[in-house]
Amino acid sequence: MKKDFINLDNINKEDLKKILNFGIYSKVNYLNNIENNLNFSNKTGVLLFEKPSLRTKLSFYRALNYLGINPIYFDPKEVGMGGREKISDVAKVLSKMCDLVILRTFRQETIEEFSVNSSVPVINALSDQEHPCQALGDIISILEKTNLEVEKTKLTFIGDGNNVATSLSKAFSLLGGTFIHSCPEGFEIPSKHISKINEFNKLSKGKFVLERDPKKASADTDVIYTDVWASMGQESEEDERKRKFEGYQVNESLLENSNAIFMHDLPAHHGEEISEGLVDHKKSIVFDQAENRIWGQVGVIKYLMNLK
Repeated sequence: MKKDFINLDNINKEDLKKILNFGIYSKVNYLNNIENNLNFSNKTGVLLFEKPSLRTKLSFYRALNYLGINPIYFDPKEVGMGGREKISDVAKVLSKMCDLVILRTFRQETIEEFSVNSSVPVINALSDQEHPCQALGDIISILEKTNLEVEKTKLTFIGDGNNVATSLSKAFSLLGGTFIHSCPEGFEIPSKHISKINEFNKLSKGKFVLERDPKKASADTDVIYTDVWASMGQESEEDERKRKFEGYQVNESLLENSNAIFMHDLPAHHGEEISEGLVDHKKSIVFDQAENRIWGQVGVIKYLMNLK
């Protein structure tokens, strides 16, 4: 049966752990055998992006290369999916000509419609609602840098309840961790996703906490995480969001009053959600976190394509 990775709603704890372990063991194996050249196979992965990207595109290329799969990239202007050509038609064409499709789109509905019409596995490389591949790399980074199991980890996310916060909170609730969200009123993770998070937490004994005060939220935590206040497509709201998020900046003072490591999925707006240069703070693992996108994506590709 075809498997997809378009959100975290229909995956269980055991399969999520399997994906993470595939990624972790692949990284260890790669570093131990770095001198060995990998040969390309006859399989092809298509990257179909409606939004530009640095880390997502590069990390998927590296992941596909690591697994010996040929990457082919289409930029936003080449296909016109949903405009020049129906989503379902694109999905059916690619199903005949490749083995895996990686989508980065403006709308979650686009990925879901594509998935229904695709006979090959589909990966969500970001939509307006979810960013599940970011969550994989994040969790690998947390496991690597804290030596804590997720069940024993507290993560404080300071900022907008966006696609990154949504997927990471779902992953934490699946694995039984504690996810603390600190944001101004009106910027919470959407209620439909909170319902799913609560459902996962009942099974895993995880915990979701909403704490408005960022100082209280980060006082006793293992990870402090933030993201931009206005994501791609929200540029018209940027000034209003800056005003409403005043007091939610992650800065040196906040980090120095905590034992937590610092994470940001990048790109960062220095002087806004973080103080200038915070990515280079001694507690920051931001660039290791970016690298681990490769290994989270190796894990999910292995899982979806039944590779060992």
